[in-house]
Amino acid sequence: MPIDPHSDIEVTAFEWVPDFARTYVRDFRVRWALEEAGRPYRTRLISAVDRPQDYFAEQPFGQVPAYRDTQVQLFESGAIVLHIGSSCEALLPADIVGRTRATAWLVAALNSVEPMLMELATVDLFAAGEPWAALRRPSLVEAIDKRLGHMSDTLGTRDFLEGRFTAGDLIMAAVLRGLDATDLLARHANLAAYQRRCLDRPAYAAAIAAQLADFRADAPIAA
Repeated sequence: MPIDPHSDIEVTAFEWVPDFARTYVRDFRVRWALEEAGRPYRTRLISAVDRPQDYFAEQPFGQVPAYRDTQVQLFESGAIVLHIGSSCEALLPADIVGRTRATAWLVAALNSVEPMLMELATVDLFAAGEPWAALRRPSLVEAIDKRLGHMSDTLGTRDFLEGRFTAGDLIMAAVLRGLDATDLLARHANLAAYQRRCLDRPAYAAAIAAQLADFRADAPIAA
């Protein structure tokens, strides 16, 4: 759905990030969910360099995204996606079994998968060249590969984690993008195909395009 400045739904995002972070900032997860749900939204852009002090009253850690509609004000991308899914069967099935299983996979992506991938990003990107990072990397890669193997076994030949696309797949596919600079996902062919299947959805492409369109070209200067 196009961004609508008159929408009741507002997503807070950054006005600029460095090139390596573009398309990865987590507001894209919320935009993706809204695209899947067919709901227009407006954006409020804030500085990542000099975050407004009053924003911490909405998002205690000053991160993005934050979200508001006529009913709720939320932070944390997983919680926001669950809220959007609560009234959208395209994201959370109406039946209790399907809904709870999708929720479980969403939480698993954030709790059982993403922390390891974020640690790898720290080792490879933010701590590159540090002696401790070189020591940590082999065991971390081994642990990630083992976890991906368990996921691969669970997925098997299914198209999606629970047979049809849900909010659990949305967040899992988004989280697995943390491996984009590695060959770890490619070692598990069915998982790589699964992620590609999720990212090939038109709603994902629309979300990424909308995020990129919101970024300013030049870096802001901190006050």
